[in-house]
Amino acid sequence: MDDLNQPPINLVLLGSTGSIGRQTLDVVRAMPERFNILGLAAGRNLDALEAQAREFRPTYIWAASDDEARMAMIAQECNASVTPMDEMAADPDGDVLVVGTAGRAGLEPTLTSLQRGGAVALANKEVVVMAGQLVRDAVDRGGGQLRPVDSEHSAIWQCLWGEADHEIRRILLTASGGALRHLPAEELGDVTPEQALDHPTWNMGDKITIDSATLMNKGMETIEAKWL
Repeated sequence: MDDLNQPPINLVLLGSTGSIGRQTLDVVRAMPERFNILGLAAGRNLDALEAQAREFRPTYIWAASDDEARMAMIAQECNASVTPMDEMAADPDGDVLVVGTAGRAGLEPTLTSLQRGGAVALANKEVVVMAGQLVRDAVDRGGGQLRPVDSEHSAIWQCLWGEADHEIRRILLTASGGALRHLPAEELGDVTPEQALDHPTWNMGDKITIDSATLMNKGMETIEAKWL
């Protein structure tokens, strides 16, 4: 099937000004004929959100900001509406919900999209760590699709296409080891935040970088793998 003859995929992007969000928009810029931005939701970086809204002209915008006047101005100038994330996720015109937020903020939109049969590209592992059973129940009820974005889980997901579950004996999750991987245990008590944030491979947000250094991130990924 010729993808050029297909309508663009409508994306609702949560966490648009963060690392995952910016990378997602880079993909959209590279393939504008394949994707359309239906909604953008950000944290408190209104300058970045405004620039994104001006460029991609979404139908919906939202931010975790108390500056209602600024949000109203951005919406008016970009012909968008200020719409909560849960309502964005409920729009049947949205083909894929990209969840790049941190913490529990992405939980309700994820459940909403899955329950209406939508596809969720999940980069937020906390959602399935804290509510894996709820997420699986939403998939079963609504028939939605859960697509892991996290690199390890996405690789595993792609490797398992066409494979029978009963043939899988175990899953191995790889790890860089984080910034502190070479330190002996007796030196870990003296580690500074700057040392822990110096990841050897990736430039990520502060929270996930610290979680990588302590290997807490790998523990969460183990739980995530169970539910995906």
